[in-house]
Amino acid sequence: MKPSILKGTRDFTPEQVIKRNYIFDTIKRVFIKYGFQPIETPAMENLETLTGKYGEEGDKLLFKVLNNGNFLEKADKNAIENGDYKKAVPSLSKRGLRYDLTVPFARFVVMNQHDLAFPFKRYQIQPVWRADNPQKGRYQEFYQCDVDVVGSDSLVYEAELSQIYDEVFAALGVQVVISINNRKILAGLAEAVGIEDHFMDMTIAIDKLDKIGLEGVQKEMLERGIPRAASDKIAQILEVQTLEVLKPLLQDSKTGRKGIEELETVFSLLEGYNMHNTLVFDITLARGLNYYTGCIFEVKANTKVYPNLKMGSIGGGGRYDDLTSVFGLNNVSGVGISFGAERVYDVMEELNLFPTAAEQQLKVMFIALDESTFPYAFRALNQVRSAGINAEIYPEPSKMKKQMKYANARNVPFVILVGTEEMASGKLGLKNMASGEQKNLTLEEIVGQLSN
Repeated sequence: MKPSILKGTRDFTPEQVIKRNYIFDTIKRVFIKYGFQPIETPAMENLETLTGKYGEEGDKLLFKVLNNGNFLEKADKNAIENGDYKKAVPSLSKRGLRYDLTVPFARFVVMNQHDLAFPFKRYQIQPVWRADNPQKGRYQEFYQCDVDVVGSDSLVYEAELSQIYDEVFAALGVQVVISINNRKILAGLAEAVGIEDHFMDMTIAIDKLDKIGLEGVQKEMLERGIPRAASDKIAQILEVQTLEVLKPLLQDSKTGRKGIEELETVFSLLEGYNMHNTLVFDITLARGLNYYTGCIFEVKANTKVYPNLKMGSIGGGGRYDDLTSVFGLNNVSGVGISFGAERVYDVMEELNLFPTAAEQQLKVMFIALDESTFPYAFRALNQVRSAGINAEIYPEPSKMKKQMKYANARNVPFVILVGTEEMASGKLGLKNMASGEQKNLTLEEIVGQLSN
């Protein structure tokens, strides 16, 4: 059998895992700095937990898990024969792989509400799965790094989440644009043009703006039953770039005015904060997921800084007021953001932003030149490790050339050469693999030098 992996999934080499962990560790440090606590949830959820939370497009991308055993035994055979997909699925599958970390988090909050202190701030770094069409920057299995707060409608959290995005990407060395909008503004836009009943149709179309352009958005709105006059007016308003210009256009919509007010509050809270990146209002930001109700975020690499970089969003999120209510817990508002770790990795790799230290976890390798010196080298190895230095020994005293070739392949910065002369004198050969310089030092001196 020819070995292969599924489309949209990837293996990771040790070097890649080290780089990914560098991203995760950087993100985690900032999360903890802002007071967030870790949780984890299962890879699989009840399918009813997931369906209906991600909108029409999202539901199509859910991975369903077939029921155990003879899953056809209790299947709705009439639905299958008639090609009725929606009716057949519940009889074939009662579980699904999680699509994101937010809906499982809402379920977690409801189930653990009596043990949590609200507002509850959590972070979560785990994989998610989407039955999407694999392409550059888009995978079927990928990690998300989320932070959410539930139990408060304070806009201070929207301001904090903006800072978290800014601080993480500054630490990673990626210059980004953090776009912010408000779903109430989009609801106000639907009210202003008289299509309240087509609000979701409008947002789904607008969410595709980057892919299909403004004409494509208008075409899709027409196909979804939005009148031409309304789609033309929406297209005009989508050109607006500031809240001041937008205000008179939505003055007759209470919901729209509320959305503008909330964004003004967020920008006001951030006054005086020295942003490393760009935070902008973007009325075209829609976030097609059903559960968003307030401020919404999206992060992309700054194309003015990286004009040749082709990558979609590398982060997103927003406010959701009603998500826990579907699980029986009402009046619990939440807000959160996510980092698309796979795309962040791809961006950093393309821009060569990973620090060299991220690739050099192994500090030194012992090379024993013959059988008699191998036990001595192994004991010395243990002393070096006890000093907190990452070290390894070549597993057998073979030819020097072979051992050095392995050390080069491992990108190890230093090797320690142990032969009969070194063992007798107590001074071992410490070789710098980059410069080729070699010194004869005691083990204590070597430990002191490698610890610096």
